Amino acid sequence: MSGRDLFCQPRRIRRGAALTLVFASVLVAGAATGSFDEPDRSDRKSASGTARSAPVARTEEVAKAAAEAKADGKSPMEAAERAVSRSGDRWGAVYSQGEYEEFEEALDGQYTGVGLWARRERDGRIEVTRVQSGSPAATAGVRKGDRLRSVDGENVDGQPVTDVVSLLRGDAQDAAAGTTVTLGLERGTHAWSETVRRARLSTDSVTVRRLAGEVTVIKIAAFTKGVGDLVHTAVRQAPADSAFILDLRGNSGGLVTEAVTTASAFLDGGLVATYDIDGEQRALHATAGGDTTRPLVALVDGGTMSAAEMLTGALQDRGRAVVVGSRTFGKGSVQMPSKLPDGVVAELTVGHYRTPSGHTVDGRGITPDLDVTAQGQAAVERAETVLSGLGDAS
Repeated sequence: MSGRDLFCQPRRIRRGAALTLVFASVLVAGAATGSFDEPDRSDRKSASGTARSAPVARTEEVAKAAAEAKADGKSPMEAAERAVSRSGDRWGAVYSQGEYEEFEEALDGQYTGVGLWARRERDGRIEVTRVQSGSPAATAGVRKGDRLRSVDGENVDGQPVTDVVSLLRGDAQDAAAGTTVTLGLERGTHAWSETVRRARLSTDSVTVRRLAGEVTVIKIAAFTKGVGDLVHTAVRQAPADSAFILDLRGNSGGLVTEAVTTASAFLDGGLVATYDIDGEQRALHATAGGDTTRPLVALVDGGTMSAAEMLTGALQDRGRAVVVGSRTFGKGSVQMPSKLPDGVVAELTVGHYRTPSGHTVDGRGITPDLDVTAQGQAAVERAETVLSGLGDAS
């Protein structure tokens, strides 16, 4: 398992809620006050004169519990959490105002942290896998391959990466940019400590590299704002005879608009996914003009979630990409955020999406065309082998 100090949302995970970014944007958008409005209210059927759907009833029950708790001088957030737990909504989540603001900032491609990525090795050690250029960690001399032994004196060996991420970000203290965190590090036989200040950093959601043999690897960490345009640019700037590896491993999802725009880089219009909101069927379509001729492999794993699974399913069902890796996570649900007292936000499931062939993703995931258990660069090499056997996609 791997992670970095951004998209893991550990506090939400510890409350037993979703592991991913909200399946949002084209489906739902937050309003400044009151309930959160949908982007196109005219496309939503009126509930007046009809029986309440289960999602609507669930939302009302959670809102009622929070309001009653507020009136009684109790915590609306705790009441909402209990109501969500009772509802059986496996992806339901409740955020404080600060948590939700942080969440929205993450979708904007920014976060507060030290700028390092990490993974847990088989022996439980936490290894630094990447250091963001210009970040506090980079300035302090932290390097890829260093072992992270402790954070603020707490031993992190054997801890889930999500918990380590939480410590790095200072989630328990709602740590802001400028606060300090002490890292216990080890490089070979040398062990030392570095105290760094957290900073507001921009994410590197898209990275592009070229391999020998005219292969362009486009790695998408999450679908934050602007990712789709970056992918379009990478495709346009790739050599004419380049093949592509779209690396979606560990991609926790994000903004659906960005996933659809990414799909449009490789499709010439057509269906990307269907979904329902409170029982109403809707569809998402790619725009015309994408690259449909150069070979494409989508590389996935158990950390490929939500909007990343939607994209994978579209490319697979449309015959545009060969999917390589391991079965994806299996989150195919749509969440609607609702504002509660004290700035609390409840995010509840209101529907599910399906791939162009009608396959349900939630609880099942996407099955790759080629099951590959290799990790890291070895998986990329397997993807290269697959590409070598593909001709033009047309």
